[in-house]
Amino acid sequence: MENSYLYTQPVNLQKNMKTIVFSAESYERPFFERINAAYGHDLGFIEAQLNADTVSLAKGIDCVCAFVNDRLNAEILEKLSEGGTRLIALRSAGFNHVDLEAAERLGLQVVRVPAYSPHAVAEHAICLMMSLNRKVHRAYNRVREGNFQLHGLMGFDVHGKTVGIVGTGKIGECAATILKGFGCRLLGFDPYVNPACQALGMEYVDLKTLFAESDIISLHCPLTPDTKHLIDAEAIATMKDGVQILNTSRGAVVDTAAVIEALKKGKIGSVGLDVYEEEGDFFFRNLSNTVLQDDQLARLLTFPNVIITGHQAFFTEEALHGIVDTTLANIQKVERDGKSGNEVSIQKHVVG
Repeated sequence: MENSYLYTQPVNLQKNMKTIVFSAESYERPFFERINAAYGHDLGFIEAQLNADTVSLAKGIDCVCAFVNDRLNAEILEKLSEGGTRLIALRSAGFNHVDLEAAERLGLQVVRVPAYSPHAVAEHAICLMMSLNRKVHRAYNRVREGNFQLHGLMGFDVHGKTVGIVGTGKIGECAATILKGFGCRLLGFDPYVNPACQALGMEYVDLKTLFAESDIISLHCPLTPDTKHLIDAEAIATMKDGVQILNTSRGAVVDTAAVIEALKKGKIGSVGLDVYEEEGDFFFRNLSNTVLQDDQLARLLTFPNVIITGHQAFFTEEALHGIVDTTLANIQKVERDGKSGNEVSIQKHVVG
């Protein structure tokens, strides 16, 4: 493959890293080009994901800007290092797709965007909650076909319900604030207590209690070894019959097979997912003319009480502006000062 890409503007390469943006979508380009006017980075864009087939395009590039489904395993990182890359700038908060041990061994710096618009993700979780509860997705299709019957569309008052929030950082706090307005009882689980959530009346409990008492469970935690398949068959068995589960965090926090079984048995009342365990092969792509090759994802799509969105919770103008601005600022700070303050490393064990 030829190492060619589109430059946004001429810059002084002695001051600015040559940077290539993988998984670059058309909706991102205007943000990058507009905001980069203040930074003057030497930017290039590639629509394809970073993987074994495309990594050669980064040869001679100082900085690789990657998104959530780009491949950053040891093999890819080694090839990037051999090609001269010295910085991985993630335009995401999560970093579970990066082999941090390999990055450290190779001397590759990894920086991320720890926060952008927590309101965007929290609001999307509430959107899934209300759409599932009031069957908006089913009503929309019915009415378009001239069917105005109400059978099968009954929901429940969210007011007075108990909502368990797993992960009470900035996003969890925003979700709690909205749910407080609904008049919900709030339960929280997080290794670190958020005083702002306590001020809303949130009661911090252990996971067993949260699972047992919650009518709705909303996940806002990072993916770590401790949270992988946090929602599994054992956890589901302790939940209320008819519980609603929302996941706008990371796909592997939920054991998909266990959720499918619980949906089939009626143990889970409804599920709203903006993320999926194996989303890397599907999300952010148009597969409408192909046969879906993931049996679990295909099965989930058959349930009338499941809504899946394609990792769009972050997708607001405010959030995208924040992501791009922080990403470009990270690159500038690393070039100027040697670090950005948003580094990810094994020693720091940063989560978010």
